[in-house]
Amino acid sequence: MKKHVELAGVLYMLWGGICMLLSLSLLSIGVAAAAIGLAAPEEGPGGTMAAGLVAAAFFMVAGVGLLFGGVHAWVGSRLRRLRAHARVPAIVLAIPDLVIVPFGTALGIYALWALLHDQSKGLFPSSRGPGS
Repeated sequence: MKKHVELAGVLYMLWGGICMLLSLSLLSIGVAAAAIGLAAPEEGPGGTMAAGLVAAAFFMVAGVGLLFGGVHAWVGSRLRRLRAHARVPAIVLAIPDLVIVPFGTALGIYALWALLHDQSKGLFPSSRGPGS
């Protein structure tokens, strides 16, 4: 099971990198929308306001995506090293991944299978002391 847990860590890191790359592209689209809004002449009420709202939406989605991808990459790097504090966040991240069809669903199912398996629980050292 150690190989499966390490592979899940690598997949988390790849998924995080892909999410961050997609978020950077959304960020560039947001910059383009803001530039269009600033360069466009006033075309009546709310002409540039609509471009500003679109730019703000792209910035917000890009920020959430960068955070989502960064957390995945961080958890994946800790999961590969079999750190005890990485198992629970990886399981928690696998649940929203299930909704992102098709790659997130595959990653979520695989991560849940690998991390919830009885043999994989023993791979992670306990953070508690011997008397706890």
